[in-house]
Amino acid sequence: QVQLVESGGGSVQAGESLRLSCKCSEYAFNLYSMGWFRMTPGNRREGVAAIDSDDNLAYAERVKGRFTISKDSAKRILYLQMDNLQPEDTGMYYCAADSAQTASDGLKSAFRYFGHSGQGTQVTVSS
Repeated sequence: QVQLVESGGGSVQAGESLRLSCKCSEYAFNLYSMGWFRMTPGNRREGVAAIDSDDNLAYAERVKGRFTISKDSAKRILYLQMDNLQPEDTGMYYCAADSAQTASDGLKSAFRYFGHSGQGTQVTVSS
């Protein structure tokens, strides 16, 4: 069973930055598509960003130019650098992984069909 552990959330002011991390237990990390989704205070699930095994990237329109997804394959860690955070970015952020689906598919479905996800890390942005 693939285990994903997120960290790096917190409470910040609008305009500030956070970097989320997701540690993956799977040694075949490089073969997985991975991504981030969030659950908003209104319980809406939103895809945020994705990266596949070929390092193709995909972003939701609402975060383009502000968020950057990356990974360190040697450490098996997925990152989400979030700059210029806004109150509407508030939510619980989860990472997700799947060995069969593409990053694009994951983002479109907000990773609903990805096989693995973590326990989440809370991000709160105040104005």
